[in-house]
Amino acid sequence: MRQDSAVTSSPDAPDTPDTPDAPAELSRSSSLSRLLTLVHRHGVLSRARLTKLTGLNRSTVSVLVSQLVAGGLVVEAAPAAGAQVGRPSPEVRPDRAVVALAVNPEVDAVTIGLVGLGGRVIKKIRYKTERIPTAAEAVNIAAAVIDGMRGELNSGFRVVGIGVAVPGLVSAADGLVRHAPHLGWHNEPLAQMLAAATGYAVTVSNDASIAAEAEMTFGAAAGARDVVYLNGGASGIGGGIITEGRLLAGHCGYAGELGHTLVRSDGATCHCGARGCLETEVRQEPLLRLVMLDDGEPGGLAASLAASRDPEVAAEVRRQLAFLAVALRTVVNVFNPEAIVLNGFLAALDAAAPGVLAAGVSAQALAEPAAQVRISAATLGADLMMVAAAELAFAPLLADPAAFAPLLADPAAFARPS
Repeated sequence: MRQDSAVTSSPDAPDTPDTPDAPAELSRSSSLSRLLTLVHRHGVLSRARLTKLTGLNRSTVSVLVSQLVAGGLVVEAAPAAGAQVGRPSPEVRPDRAVVALAVNPEVDAVTIGLVGLGGRVIKKIRYKTERIPTAAEAVNIAAAVIDGMRGELNSGFRVVGIGVAVPGLVSAADGLVRHAPHLGWHNEPLAQMLAAATGYAVTVSNDASIAAEAEMTFGAAAGARDVVYLNGGASGIGGGIITEGRLLAGHCGYAGELGHTLVRSDGATCHCGARGCLETEVRQEPLLRLVMLDDGEPGGLAASLAASRDPEVAAEVRRQLAFLAVALRTVVNVFNPEAIVLNGFLAALDAAAPGVLAAGVSAQALAEPAAQVRISAATLGADLMMVAAAELAFAPLLADPAAFAPLLADPAAFARPS
């Protein structure tokens, strides 16, 4: 499972040199993984840059890149004409045909996406539902949309699998959705159900946890090693914590439920049974009601909050930001993050009253960690969950391209569901 997997090294950190007694096949597998992961994260790298980043010699990089090209995972091309002196180093990019399917069930829709190696969202379909979908209904919707794409997928792409981002607790061992309170799901074998319905390998994880990794890889926290991510939406508030470049999953993969941080001792009772949780005080619904919006799309809410001159709207924004600052005070003091990334309506709240949240955190948290943290909005925007879910499907390929030997030898096999 991806939820308890991790980014174990910085994208730009050189590999540890191979020891003389290291098995040759293990060394080749590790090096192929390193190169493919670097190309995936950067989008395009020259052979010379790959040589520098990995610490491998030029001839080894040349051989490994050739193997990835032969396997249909990357392509090489001459760089754009410029003022470079001498023979230019070929540029290596992900093969545009290698893709993953992404699924994100929500309380009012199921979104299905097609994402290319390198994090490029090719297509996204948001299928709105009349009511909160059951797990079986979400699977049926996703399978129907994917079936409608079969002709396109089989003729133009090589699908490595499906990743699913769920707003709830997901077992890291088997993709079982233990508890998704806003969806009303309990002990749903979602990975098994979707795999049976589509024929593709399926990996399921908590949406906020994998979104944290996606923002660290491609977005606002790129380059940071200690990151806390919080997302706010119709399903409440979820979080993901990355420390030293690794996702903090916890014993069973349930870590990061920051929406249940205590912010008000005399607050309302949360669906979890506790009182005064962050997501009982900081909520999207009253904001939508005040600005008279029906749709919780973050862009529309952010624009409406920023444009509003209604004192009641301003008061509600500041009230919610005050409670969010209490939660982030705890986050800063406990985890000492380099970056805090906000998404969904939380980012809209922060944008509606610039500086208020940062000032609130600074006033309450310990001075030293508060002075070092930066709070910013997620930059992957509406594509975040698609990119994050796709990373689940890409993870096995990135971890060990050599294990995909049948696919490397027969790229057309990608198009056949497993």
